[in-house]
Amino acid sequence: MGSFMALRPEELAEVRRSDVDLVKRVVWIRRAAPELTTGKRVLGDPKSKAGKRPVGIPPEIVPDFELHLRWYAAKEDDGLLFIGERGAPFRRSTFGRKWRKARMKLGMDGFRFYDLRHTDNVLAAGTGASLKDLMAHMGHSSVRAALIYQHATAEQQTKISNGISAAVVDIRTRRRSPSTDSTSTPKVPHQA
Repeated sequence: MGSFMALRPEELAEVRRSDVDLVKRVVWIRRAAPELTTGKRVLGDPKSKAGKRPVGIPPEIVPDFELHLRWYAAKEDDGLLFIGERGAPFRRSTFGRKWRKARMKLGMDGFRFYDLRHTDNVLAAGTGASLKDLMAHMGHSSVRAALIYQHATAEQQTKISNGISAAVVDIRTRRRSPSTDSTSTPKVPHQA
């Protein structure tokens, strides 16, 4: 679901209806609930100070988001957005079984859940967002963590070369004086 790709599993486990603002198209990440190997959840703050953040909801998925809230999320005002089969917080083991089944059905056997987070940040970087914006989006407190998700792509290289080309054309256009027409000889600077 778009913006949820940016979240860590322990953040997803604690997102509540009250954290969602569909008018402003944002989900507020305020807490996390990592699941211990015993199955117990430990409610607390996100991984770092930067983990407390707003994450934008792409306009394209708002209808899907509304559908999820109507049919799949807990009904209470402060209810969890993602719940297990019996309305309780989802468990890692149950989610893992469903995730493996979905991956197999799609032929994506090696695709890990955390790969969604990686994909989200690569897509976000492709929008031209600054490193600081990407850090805020992903909840990273260090540049090093954010850079792990950065990749050079052929598409981005094309955007860069097209942007440089446009800048060169703009510079050349501005250097031409308004009185110079296409038939006159360009002035060459005098060399000493």
